[in-house]
Amino acid sequence: MTKEEVLNRLKQGNKRFTADKKDGKLQDSSRRQELTGGQSPYAIILSCADSRVVPELAFDTGLGELFTVRVAGNIANSSSIASMEYAVAHLNTEIIVVMGHESCGAVTAAMQGGDNGYNLNHLVSHIAPAIAASDKNAGVNDVVKKNAELTAEELKTRSTIIKEAAENGKVKIVPAYYNLDSGEVDFL
Repeated sequence: MTKEEVLNRLKQGNKRFTADKKDGKLQDSSRRQELTGGQSPYAIILSCADSRVVPELAFDTGLGELFTVRVAGNIANSSSIASMEYAVAHLNTEIIVVMGHESCGAVTAAMQGGDNGYNLNHLVSHIAPAIAASDKNAGVNDVVKKNAELTAEELKTRSTIIKEAAENGKVKIVPAYYNLDSGEVDFL
């Protein structure tokens, strides 16, 4: 599939999901058997770990179709970047979607500030650039969208593998926003 066909496939899957008409394909024992020899996902999704945001459901996909990396605030830390590098370099996946979501708790925590302990402070520090780049009166959802956009750009600055693939036209990186109430994904 071309990159545009992949994006269209994700959009069509999301339309089925929001219309409650999921096809549920590629989720049975025969599909599991097909995948025992390897994987070739057509998209990488960097998404929040929030339990309400499940990329495989939101895009109505089956086993082996998405390479999903989930971390609170859909941040680009060393481990999440390394996971995506693997998919780009070894699985030849050509689309990366950085998907934030409505009412993100990690973004809310970053905006509220304060001492949340070493690990959470480290995580929310990755969101600070989105807060700084947003209007001072921006709401959490505006900062979520800015965070997705900045994280999409950050992948190219923090990863030589992703940067070279993007520069050579092998990878397209797209920020997105998941609406909790409707399940609709807006590609930014």
